[in-house]
Amino acid sequence: MLTKSSPDKASGLLNGQQLELPSGAEGIHIMEKLIEMICSTYKLGEDHYGNILVAVTEAVNNAIYHGNKANPGKKVHVGFKTNTTSVSFSVRDEGSGFDFNNLPDPTDPSNIEKPSGRGIFLMKHLADDVQFSDGGSCVSISFNILPVGNN
Repeated sequence: MLTKSSPDKASGLLNGQQLELPSGAEGIHIMEKLIEMICSTYKLGEDHYGNILVAVTEAVNNAIYHGNKANPGKKVHVGFKTNTTSVSFSVRDEGSGFDFNNLPDPTDPSNIEKPSGRGIFLMKHLADDVQFSDGGSCVSISFNILPVGNN
């Protein structure tokens, strides 16, 4: 688990590092705080913050509840990288994956009332790039950002 020390140290601690989250609601809360710290550290605006928060917490939620089946013995592995034009997250669970090429359309009238199935749709619409790997047990989510001073 990562603890917040100070925003100026966050970039060195986070960039290129892996974080293990527990497979439960507390994992989502940790990720929310981490995203807040990252967006503050890299001075990302509210639009970026909102998109990153929703897309990445959806990925973590899917990893916890669909991939790991909320098994407390399994972890969610999160990576974070940044450069001058983008921030990227990888979220990997310890489950068996899923067929990410055959997802039901949550906007289809027959799916509108279903309580699940919107997370990946949201990720794809809020992020600039979403890629699945490892049979669906890993998702990489990237957001294009402008260099500081060009906002």
